[in-house]
Amino acid sequence: MNKKIGFIGCGNMAQAMIGGIIKSKLVSSESVIVSNPSNKNLNKVKEQYKIIVTNDNREVAKFSDIVILAVKPYKYFEIIDEIKSYLKNDAIIVTIAAGITLDVMGSVMGDDVKVIRTMPNTPALVSEGMSAICANRNICKEELQEVTKIFESFGEVEILEEKLMDVVPAVSGSSPAYVYMFIEALGDGAVLKGMPRDKAYKMAAQAVLGAAKMVLETGEHPGKLKDNVCSPWGTTIEAVYTLEKNNFRGTVISAMERCTDKAIEMGKK
Repeated sequence: MNKKIGFIGCGNMAQAMIGGIIKSKLVSSESVIVSNPSNKNLNKVKEQYKIIVTNDNREVAKFSDIVILAVKPYKYFEIIDEIKSYLKNDAIIVTIAAGITLDVMGSVMGDDVKVIRTMPNTPALVSEGMSAICANRNICKEELQEVTKIFESFGEVEILEEKLMDVVPAVSGSSPAYVYMFIEALGDGAVLKGMPRDKAYKMAAQAVLGAAKMVLETGEHPGKLKDNVCSPWGTTIEAVYTLEKNNFRGTVISAMERCTDKAIEMGKK
């Protein structure tokens, strides 16, 4: 790709995305710049990926063809006000924050701004990210393809209607946290019964990884795959019965509902 990519913000998500981009060799390290107020994270990514770093957000705006705003939602308007007069005429602005809509971006940057709204997740760092993307009317097909390639460099991508973007945090953006909690609980259960913790976490994590690959690669319904593991009078159905008695699925769905409501609430604010 013959584009210069800039990040404003160098937190966990930006570092994960930068890692994916550089490891995939989508662009050279000289074509990536990142800004951050403090130097700790900048020094880390500069040493690890040999990219350009700066404390000046305006430097990123002047340098980049594609500007990725990797800051907290409440900082968006301050950052936009700082950089908008320094952006290239045909710059593409990519958002990764929950609740920041295309209309909101247009209202603060102008109707002619090119904006792509995205929601990636942190497994991008190990090239297993899941990202959702939607674009405003100023983005052409080729530009959407270019940005999609960036996100494909560290995982899978789905292009969605914007009305579905508030659901994305619950199902993929935030859900790694739920999965980590599940792995931790599996580990605790094994430790309770005498297994060393390092072995328990390894076995639990591999089981989750393997189960996820089964869903993706077989195309079977998760319920059928679950049924295939449950033998009559067996250990698995006993565990499934216990989870159901304790409202396992209902609790997960309720958590996702609250996560989605929070994303919508953030957008209104």
